[in-house]
Amino acid sequence: MSLKHTIKAGTALAIILAFTSLSGYAASNDSDKAANRSTVSDTYKALNLFGDVFEQVRANYVEKVEDKKLIEYALNGMLTSLDPHSNYMNDEETKAMMVQNRGEFGGLGIEVTMENGVVKVVSPIDDTPAAKAGIQSGDLIVEIDGMQVMGMTLNDAIEKMRGKVGTEIVLTVVRQGAKEPLKFKLVRDTIQIKSVRSHVENGNAGYIRITTFNAQTFPGLQKAITDIKKEAGDKLIGYVLDLRNNPGGLLDQAIQVSDAFIDKGEIVSTRGRNPDDMRRDNATPGDLTGGMPLVVLINSGSASASEIVAGALQDHKRAILMGTKSFGKGSVQTLFDVPGGGSIKLTTARYFTPSGRSIQAKGIVPDILVERAKVVAEKDPYSEIHEADLKGALANPNDKVEDPTLLPDDAKAVTTTTTTTTIVPAADATKKDADKDKKDADNTKDDYQLMRALDVLAGISLYKGSDGAVAPVDPMAKDAPEKK
Repeated sequence: MSLKHTIKAGTALAIILAFTSLSGYAASNDSDKAANRSTVSDTYKALNLFGDVFEQVRANYVEKVEDKKLIEYALNGMLTSLDPHSNYMNDEETKAMMVQNRGEFGGLGIEVTMENGVVKVVSPIDDTPAAKAGIQSGDLIVEIDGMQVMGMTLNDAIEKMRGKVGTEIVLTVVRQGAKEPLKFKLVRDTIQIKSVRSHVENGNAGYIRITTFNAQTFPGLQKAITDIKKEAGDKLIGYVLDLRNNPGGLLDQAIQVSDAFIDKGEIVSTRGRNPDDMRRDNATPGDLTGGMPLVVLINSGSASASEIVAGALQDHKRAILMGTKSFGKGSVQTLFDVPGGGSIKLTTARYFTPSGRSIQAKGIVPDILVERAKVVAEKDPYSEIHEADLKGALANPNDKVEDPTLLPDDAKAVTTTTTTTTIVPAADATKKDADKDKKDADNTKDDYQLMRALDVLAGISLYKGSDGAVAPVDPMAKDAPEKK
């Protein structure tokens, strides 16, 4: 047998073994054997085709490429073709992701995806080199250190943006409305994500911003609520939970954050490929805020875990949602280890809010729609990106039937129709002064959406004892038992 055929046979055999292991091709009973034999035969033919292409690239490509790299590219091509969130990660990338989930990693601080061959910014992370340099949601990164992004995989682009802390990198960005590409010089840094920030607004409103969902998020939320109660005391009228530009993160943290404000009922359900692959997570007794009014801010940068929290609080009528429609990522990714230290991130389920709705490619519509204060002459298609805009995005399962399948009555919140109110900021809108004693609140007067959220809290406090969706409570009332 020639070397060429040996390589092809070895490559095909290795992939067949992996394919069989992951897909479970073995026949479960006699009636399935004929169909499975046909399927396996077709699979062998396709893998022979892969072997032919692999050998052609290996032998004739203009530059020599390591066999390992070619296999990685093939794996990435297979996974990224499924949907925008599935991909293969080598050993280094897997370790980097683990570090990120712990709340610390090296890089620029941007959440990105691949769209039409270039890197698209989903959202910059607060207080990172990218955010400080002025990178915005919707920016298209077309060059990295002068190298064209077109032709790179998403992992290649991310790898080039990573590097030694303290080194410089130049990103060339195309931004809608800009006459020519913009160049940003950034210095790589260790990204230490403080996922929760908080302060008291106007002396009586607790402001809590969650920037991402990592292992530090729920402990940070507990501390934030404790600090706000201590500072505001009897004057506290409620809380604003800011999830804007939060790209998501760990599912368990989203569940714990939701549970912090909900006493009972379902928080989220996940449903996989098989009908039996369904999981439901329910709230436990207790509300860290003692049931005080809550306003949640979202926008197109609020994705995944952020949408789980927003959806649960909206369905349970626990909070008023304000801002603009969320991103619409309603899928769950699971990490599978593979030989060699790498892993594959594979979409394995969709999640559903307590009322049984999937927000996949649809997003969550706020109860009160509040646009950004800056009014543009024409709609900017790059100013807000949603899951439905991504190539290969999963369809929303609720679109396949007239009525979505709801969960059993004892495990779901009551489904109601929410009236959406739109607030358009006036050009001469009067802005209140922020709390000048808090550095974090210095820019509040420039944040139109936050100003309107604070107005809603103030309005609720004037009608104590009303029968609104979010019932105001006496700030002097004894708090419910806190969750640990």
